[in-house]
Amino acid sequence: MGRDTSRGDHGRAAITGEAAAAAAGNTAGAAAGPAAAFFDVDNTLMRGASIYHFARGLAARDLFTTRDLLRFAWGQMVFRFSGNEQAEHINAAREAALAFVAGHDVGDLVALCEEIYDDTMADRIWEGARRLVQGHLAGGHRVWLVTATPVELADIIKRRMGLTGALGTVAETVDGVYTGRLVGDLLHGDAKAEAVRALAAHDGLDLAACTAYSDSSNDLPLLSMVGYPNAVNPDGELREHAESNGWPIHEFRTHRRTLRVGVPAAVAGAVAGGVAVGVLRRRRRP
Repeated sequence: MGRDTSRGDHGRAAITGEAAAAAAGNTAGAAAGPAAAFFDVDNTLMRGASIYHFARGLAARDLFTTRDLLRFAWGQMVFRFSGNEQAEHINAAREAALAFVAGHDVGDLVALCEEIYDDTMADRIWEGARRLVQGHLAGGHRVWLVTATPVELADIIKRRMGLTGALGTVAETVDGVYTGRLVGDLLHGDAKAEAVRALAAHDGLDLAACTAYSDSSNDLPLLSMVGYPNAVNPDGELREHAESNGWPIHEFRTHRRTLRVGVPAAVAGAVAGGVAVGVLRRRRRP
């Protein structure tokens, strides 16, 4: 695996995690008891990367060219075959996304995400993951998404599925307009764990009574901090770790070794805002 840059800067991860928890608001009264379940999104809750399906929705509306989609797909193949979320790739995607976001209205992005989620992404939720979610809700647990995807898109998934809340990458806004900066960094690696730690402190959660689900070894900091870690459609490193530690493994893919559709979570989160707002920019051109 490539070096996880969030692990190299604990202070940055803490800022990012605290920003994500703050953006989620107060949900302490949403359910009784100290237990919660935390779900990663890409390849854990949903087949493939949420931003890839979002891009397909844009293409179907002639808002995203076939060439753009092919370039995006090629990029995901490079990442999947290399097996790395390399720092230089993550940073490049992050900078490109922020360049597109600056100066655009939050409401425009959210409206576009709402429409495309309903038409293109809703049927991508794994049925097995949906059953896990429903089991936790029926048990009175709070259910949270924890993802590198922008919080605006994560919040839509949360609302459509009737979940408690969503922790995602937070882009800075002033008066409802994106500034082109992130609050902290991508919600990835250690930053996810910091976000959950901040949320637990604020909402009175007992992490020893909580459950977490992910497909990626990059989420080991999060998985290792809860009492009930679970691997879902795991990558090789996470599968090995889960087997060694006796963690439950949930396999929802028809063929375990089939190449998964989607980019690595950190890159998907970085690109998401840029793709969406880049399309908004094209729509406004005369």
